[in-house]
Amino acid sequence: MASPFSAIFLLFLFSLLSFALPLPQPQLHSSTIGVQYISKLLEIQDRERAPPSLQVAAARAVLHRLLPSHSSAFEFRLISSKKCGGESCFIIKNHPSSHTDGAPEILISGVTAVEVLAGLHWYLKYWCGSHISWQKTGGAQLSSVPKLGSLPRVQDAGILVKRPIPWNYYQNAVTSSYSFAWWNWERWEQEIDWMALQGINLPLAFTGQEAIWQKVFQKFNISTSDLDDFFGGPAFLAWSRMANLHGWGGPLPQSWFNEQLTLQKKILSRMYELGMTPVLPAFSGNVPATLKNIFPSAKITRLGNWFSVKSNPKWCCTYLLDATDPLFVEIGKAFIDEQLKEYGRTSHIYNCDTFDENTPPVDDPEYISSLGAAIFNGMQSGDDNAMWLMQGWLFSYDPFWRPPQMKALLHSVPLGKLVVLDLCMLHNFAGNHEMYGVLDSIASGPIEALTSENSTMVGIGLSMEGIEQNPIVYDLMSEMAFRHKKVDVKAWIDLYIARRYGRSFPSIRDAWSILHQTLYNCTDGEYDKNRDVIVAFPDVSPSIISLPHERYHHYGRATSRRALLREKTDEYDQPHLWYSTSEVIRALELFIASGDELSASNSYRYDLVDLTRQALAKYANELFLEIIDAYWLKDIYGVTTLSQKFSDLVEDMDSLLACHDGFLLGPWLESAKQLAQNEEEEIQFEWNARTQITMWFDNTEEEASLLRDYGNKYWSGLVRDYYGPRAAIYFKLLIESLEKGEDFEMKKWRKEWIKLTNNWQKSRTLFPVASNGDALSISRLLYDKYLSSREKEEKKSSTRSAKYKQKVGQGLDKTKAVASTGVNKVKQGTSLGIQWIKNKYHKTTQKQ
Repeated sequence: MASPFSAIFLLFLFSLLSFALPLPQPQLHSSTIGVQYISKLLEIQDRERAPPSLQVAAARAVLHRLLPSHSSAFEFRLISSKKCGGESCFIIKNHPSSHTDGAPEILISGVTAVEVLAGLHWYLKYWCGSHISWQKTGGAQLSSVPKLGSLPRVQDAGILVKRPIPWNYYQNAVTSSYSFAWWNWERWEQEIDWMALQGINLPLAFTGQEAIWQKVFQKFNISTSDLDDFFGGPAFLAWSRMANLHGWGGPLPQSWFNEQLTLQKKILSRMYELGMTPVLPAFSGNVPATLKNIFPSAKITRLGNWFSVKSNPKWCCTYLLDATDPLFVEIGKAFIDEQLKEYGRTSHIYNCDTFDENTPPVDDPEYISSLGAAIFNGMQSGDDNAMWLMQGWLFSYDPFWRPPQMKALLHSVPLGKLVVLDLCMLHNFAGNHEMYGVLDSIASGPIEALTSENSTMVGIGLSMEGIEQNPIVYDLMSEMAFRHKKVDVKAWIDLYIARRYGRSFPSIRDAWSILHQTLYNCTDGEYDKNRDVIVAFPDVSPSIISLPHERYHHYGRATSRRALLREKTDEYDQPHLWYSTSEVIRALELFIASGDELSASNSYRYDLVDLTRQALAKYANELFLEIIDAYWLKDIYGVTTLSQKFSDLVEDMDSLLACHDGFLLGPWLESAKQLAQNEEEEIQFEWNARTQITMWFDNTEEEASLLRDYGNKYWSGLVRDYYGPRAAIYFKLLIESLEKGEDFEMKKWRKEWIKLTNNWQKSRTLFPVASNGDALSISRLLYDKYLSSREKEEKKSSTRSAKYKQKVGQGLDKTKAVASTGVNKVKQGTSLGIQWIKNKYHKTTQKQ
C-alpha cells in the first residue's frame, strides 16, 4: 500500500483475502518496502521463539483436540526459513514411511507451529474436503476425512506454500469486550487453536491488563480504592482502556483482577508455545482522576463527553496525561516493566491508541509530533526493541486528523518502528448478526495492495468488532495469509459448500450463487451496522417517518418500502439494504429444498437459521412500515392487526433462533455469572452482560442511551423477552393515539421503554443454554407463513412492472403518433384561426 508517510503500514484488509485451488503452483517471492524495515525485529523474534520441540508438542496437542482419531496419521516438523527461501512457509509431503502399517501418512513442516497447523488446515480443507469454523457458527466438519490408512496422498514433490507477507493480525481493541468478555480458559484454548489453524501469528493479548495497571499505579501512590471509578465493568473494559469512559459497570472486584491475570498468563504461554507474536498493550496517557491531586503540576487534561446522555462526569470525560509531561514516559516505562516482570517475556510489539474516538486538545503539528515521540519513548524506555502498533481508525473517524496532523504523528517515530492497522473494512460492529460481505473484494484487494507501487504493507488481518458470524467471510479472509494471486470466487464457493456441509447438491450451489451476488456482494461502499427494526427499534415519532405516498418505488427490490425521513435526523438509522430481498428469499427456498439431504450437518443448520432470520428481519422492516402506513391512514383495525402480526413474527423468530446454539442468549449470561466468586459479583456481571446488548450506556428516565442497541443481537430469549415487549409498547401507543385523536406520546413511549429496559437489565430470568427445536421444520413453516406469498407477490410485481413498461412503451408510441398528428392539426388549426382573426379584423376595419 502506497503511503505518503514514513511509517510502516500493516494493511488490515480483514475482509480482503484471496484463494487458489489446492494445486501446486509457483510461489513468487513477495516483499515490500515495509518488510525490509521490520526485518531486524523479525530476526529477534525468530531467535526468541519457543524451542522447536515445545512448538511441535503444542501443535500436536492442537491436532489431538481437533482430530484425536488421526493423531498418529501426521508427523510435524519445524524447519528453518532458509528452506522456504527466507520466507515463512509450510510444506506438505507424503510421509516416507506411509506405506508401513501404523506409520504416519502425512508429513507437515513449517517455520513455526502456526505454519505447521496452517498446513494441517490446508491439507484437511483441500485434500480431505473438511471445514473448520467457530463452534457457534457450525463448528468443524471433519466427517469427510478418510479413515486411518486411507488419507489422500499429495504430489510426490510435495506442496510448498509461502506467506506473501510476514504478519497475520487478529482482533479489534473492542473484540475483547464484545466477544471475549466472559471467556474462561477452555474457551480461550479453543480460540487459540482456531487462530493457529487459520495461520494467525499476530494476535492482540489484552486480557488481564487491569491487574498490571493496578500494580503500576500503586507505585505512583494511587490506592486500590482510588481505582474503583477508573476501570469500567467487565463488559465495558475495552472503552475504559481507550479512555472513552470510566467506572461504567464497575467497580471491579479484586477477584476479577486476580483471575484475569492468571488467565492472561495461560493465554500468553500458549501463544508463545505455538510461535505466535502476541501484541501487548502500552500506556496511552489514560490516568485516574486522583493522579492530578498527587501530581498537581502534571499536565493533565479532561477530555470531552463520549456518548454519555448528560455528560455525566461519573462516567464520561476521562483524564489524559499529556505525552509531553515527563511523568508520561515514567508511567509508560513502568507499565512495560511490570508486564515483563509478570509475563517473563515479550514479543516487542505494543498496541497504543492514544486518541481513539477522543480528540487531542491541540492541533499544532509540532505538539502532535512531540506527543507521538513521547508515546514511543515510553515503550522504548522499557523495551529497547519496542515497536508501536496503532489502529488507523482515528484518521477516518475524526476530522481533526488532517494531512499535517497525520504526518506529524506518523513522522514522530523512527522509520520501521510504527505499524498502522489500516482498518479499511471492519465488517462487523458489536457482534451484530447480519449476513454481509464483499467476497469479490476479499479475493482481490490484498493482492492489489501488496503489489501496488511503493507498498509498505507488512501484514494482513482480521479486525471485526465481534466474532462468531459470517463464517464464509472469515474462511476466505484467513486464506489471504498464504495467497499470492487473486481468487475465482465462484469456484472457491463451490468448494466451500462441499467442505462446509460434507456434500453438495445443485440446489445448494444455486442458493450460494445467489448469496454471493446479493448478501455477500455489497458494493455501495458502506459499512454494515445492523439497524433492523426488531433489534434497533426506531426511537422516533411516526411523524418523522414519511407518508406512504412519499416513499420511492423500485420494482423488484424490497427497498420499495424503505422509510424516508421528512428531515434528516440522528434518531432513526435506516436499515442498510444493498440487495434484492426477493432474490434472497429465493436462495432460502433453495436452502430449504436441500434440507432433507443436509439437515444432519450442524453447519447447514446454522446457515439455514441465519438465512431465515435474515429474510424475516427484512420482512419485519417492511411490516413495520405497513403499520406506519395504516397509522397515517387512521386505520385502527389495520394498525391492530398488523401489530399483532409483527408480534407473532417476533415470537416465531425467537423459536427459530432457539434451534441453534449460535443464536442463544443463555450462554452469554451464564458465562458471565460463572466468572463470579459470589452472588454480589454474579448480579453485577449479569447486569454488565444484559446492559451491553441493550441500552449499552447511561440513560435517564426519559432519554435513552446514545448507544442504545449498538450491541444488538438476534438471540433467542432476547428477541422474545425484550425486543418483542418493547415493540408492543410502541404499537400500543400508536393505537391509543388514533383512539384519542391525539399526537403520538413520545415522552410516554420513552418512559415505558426505558423502564422496561432498566428492569430487564436487572432481571435474573434464566434462559436455555442449549438449542431446542428442528431448524428445518421451523424454517419451512416460517417460509410458508411469511415469505412464500411475499416472494410470489414480488415476482408478480416484477412481472406487472415489465408488462406495465411494455404497455407504457406501446402507449408512448401511440401517443407520439397521435401527438404528431395532433401537432400538425394544431398547426393547421392555428394557421386557419389566425387567418380567421385577420379576416375578422379586416372586415371590422372595413365597416368602420
